[in-house]
Parts: sequence; structure tokens; C-alpha cells
Amino acid sequence: MLSLENIVIYRDDKPLLQLSAEVAKGEVLTVMGPSGAGKSTLLQAIAGQLQAPFSVTGQIKINHVVINEIDAHLRKVGIMFQDALLFEHMTVGENIAFAMPDKAYKNKQLKHDAINALLVAVELDGIADRTVNTLSGGQQARVSLIRTLASEPDVVLLDEPFSKLDVALRSQIRSWTFSQLKARNIPAVLVTHDKDDALAAGGNVIEIL
Repeated sequence: MLSLENIVIYRDDKPLLQLSAEVAKGEVLTVMGPSGAGKSTLLQAIAGQLQAPFSVTGQIKINHVVINEIDAHLRKVGIMFQDALLFEHMTVGENIAFAMPDKAYKNKQLKHDAINALLVAVELDGIADRTVNTLSGGQQARVSLIRTLASEPDVVLLDEPFSKLDVALRSQIRSWTFSQLKARNIPAVLVTHDKDDALAAGGNVIEIL
């Protein structure tokens, strides 16, 4: 689970955001508020990517372990952004493989099978060898999701990942994303301006000013 205990984020030593929350496995905490309120900065703090002039106090815990001083690449926190941010020079399969921890797979065949299983989960079986620039926006969003899941994160952060999708596609990708997180018992924090996103997430909602 993810615990945010007495978190205060500062900008130039002035409090920007204050909150406490717990996110159980498979649940999504939604954080809403206007631009500049510190929503994305909160995600950066959880991911270990906070930079000056921002700073954070309080304890960030994953599975009861305080991670404040742990380097970003060791926190096992996955992030999805507004853009898919796939590697255009790689195939779909290579994009997913890039995120996978090598020690989890004894050979290439096991990794290949795992990639295909992830693609099947979001109804994209058979496209592992395609280049990402041949994919639609919705397909790229789904590949971005499973690349995040392939890294085997303990927590997933969602920084308005659905905002650039059209209305029909947005609902579909949103459902896929939340169902995959729930199936894998991964706690997540969603930042959004869209109340429909919060409703679909189904978890607690924190509104910041």
C-alpha cells in the first residue's frame, strides 16, 4: 500500500500543498485541483523526482517502508503521462521489454511470452513486432500502460494520462487502466481535472486549492 503521512510540499519554503492519505492495493486515489496547485509536484515527490525550488516534508511509505531518501530508480514507482512517450526507434515488444527487470526472466522465451501475455490483456495481441509509429493513439496509450506494468511497480502514478484522448477512447482506455491496476493489486494516484476520471477510478478523491 501507499501511505502519505503529513505531507507538505513547499515552493521556495512556502507551503504549496498539504495532505495525508492511504491508498490500499488495487485502489486509486484521485487528486483534483486547478493548475499550479501542486498536483503533478506531489507525483514528483512520490516518484523521487522533486527538484528545487520544491521540497517535501512528511513520510512517503510503500508497504510500510519510508522511501523519502531512496533514489528514484529504486522506488519501484511507475508513471503514466499525458503522452505515451514510447521509443519510436523500437518495436512495441522492444518498448515493453525495455521496462522489464531482467532478473525476473530466465531466458528470452519467458520474456517473449510475458510480453505477449501483457498485450493480450489489453487486446493488442499480435502487434509485438510493429513499430510504435504505426499505432493509433489508443493503441499507444495501451502500450504505454503495459510498459508501465511490465516494470513490476509497487505503485503507479497517473499524471492526466487520458486527457489527450477523444471522449469515446478516453472511457475505454480509462477502464482498461483501472481494471489492470486492480487485477494486479497496485495502488495508484491519479491527477486529473476531469470528474469523470475520478468517478471511474472509484476511490477516494482529494480536492486541493
